Amino acid sequence: MAVFLRKLLRIGKLPSELREAVEAEGVIHYAEYVPVTRRFTGKVPGKRSVGSVTSFSGSLVFTSQRVLGTLSTVPKLAGRAIDLQWDAPQSGPVIADISSAGLVINLDVAQVDPRCSGQLSLHYKEPLSDDVLARLPRRSLAYDVPPEFIFRAVGVPYHP
Repeated sequence: MAVFLRKLLRIGKLPSELREAVEAEGVIHYAEYVPVTRRFTGKVPGKRSVGSVTSFSGSLVFTSQRVLGTLSTVPKLAGRAIDLQWDAPQSGPVIADISSAGLVINLDVAQVDPRCSGQLSLHYKEPLSDDVLARLPRRSLAYDVPPEFIFRAVGVPYHP
């Protein structure tokens, strides 16, 4: 029922301006309304959690130039969990692994903001064929995120 409601309200659809941008880049894989599981154990100012699991809906796109993963909680608005060029420097506390089960993003939140502690993960549950995986330039990525990313991902207002 939840998936039907999200599709009806278009929660998890890639916003039109992003869709137009990725279509011009040579799409390898494009999926909307992808189930995303967020797992968080730890603490951030305003929230303490032990094994919190929450489901979202989002989009997952691989182009010849980048990987793009969004999360949606309301219609026509999507926050970017990953928007990274394949040839970007591979450094930072966020590790994204791509496999036949989808995209998994893992982060030790203390490496981004010392006020926080614990682990955050996002799993985009989109089956990927061997053909799609073979066309990707890499299967593991590392990148930086601002502290605000953690707060938004766990649903807490960000105060610098």
